[in-house]
Amino acid sequence: MSEVAGDRVSSVDGRTRCPWAVDTDGSRIYSDYHDFEWGQPLHGRTALFEKLSLEAFQSGLSWITILRKREAFRKAFAGFDPESVAAFTDDDVERLLGDERIVRNRAKIEAVIGNARAVLHLADTDLDTLLWSFAPPRRARRYERLDDVPAVTAESRAMASELKRRGFRFVGPTTAYALMQATGMVDDHLASCWVEPRR
Repeated sequence: MSEVAGDRVSSVDGRTRCPWAVDTDGSRIYSDYHDFEWGQPLHGRTALFEKLSLEAFQSGLSWITILRKREAFRKAFAGFDPESVAAFTDDDVERLLGDERIVRNRAKIEAVIGNARAVLHLADTDLDTLLWSFAPPRRARRYERLDDVPAVTAESRAMASELKRRGFRFVGPTTAYALMQATGMVDDHLASCWVEPRR
């Protein structure tokens, strides 16, 4: 059980979290994601491609929906290995559209496959270097209120523009900023949150 007070959530474990990290179903899926993944620096092509893909699938949906389906997504998309996903065919698209365990949206499925191919075509850089090149300088202080946290920044606009130029789809400025938050390029845990600032 969690108690929401303004811009903080106090849980039975005594920890104060960001207000979005509320588990309403008795699980710890949201709070564990918040505590141990969200905002932690993430590197590696496969790990970043997975996050990029899941953020694209999340567009228009709640993040908890994606978290609950994450293992199914991993199985359906070959562990988000870019080489494997890039080799998917029209038959794979139809297979995925019939998979009730994931979000069955043709445009998003085709975008993830296309994005895997775009990853493989990065001749002058790699996905890790490319994405992290847009990480802004670390802020001196965390935001106090959830309303202070932006949905889009100059850096996320620049990232989205560059990804689009390189053939990526379903990664607009808002999705790009969510990716930056999720992978620790920015630290948007609130000042009251128990999670230690990233190093």
